[in-house]
Amino acid sequence: MEETPRCVECSKCMECGKKLENDEIAIYKRMVNRGATSYLCIPCLSRFFKVDEAKVWEKVQHFRRQGCTLFQAESPRDGL
Repeated sequence: MEETPRCVECSKCMECGKKLENDEIAIYKRMVNRGATSYLCIPCLSRFFKVDEAKVWEKVQHFRRQGCTLFQAESPRDGL
């Protein structure tokens, strides 16, 4: 069975169409569905969960600190 190539560069939010960053794909997979092939950006994901965007970014940092391999080692957002 051939695996579908993951094209991060062409991934867009399924709600608003925004081009997605790697961390947005990773947090969606971590919080919603590991096997997902379509995703929500952080603003749309925060609306889905009815939480502040900052809370979602906190979770990104938390999972990265835990060593979750879905997330890149560093991100410019980590300083926030």
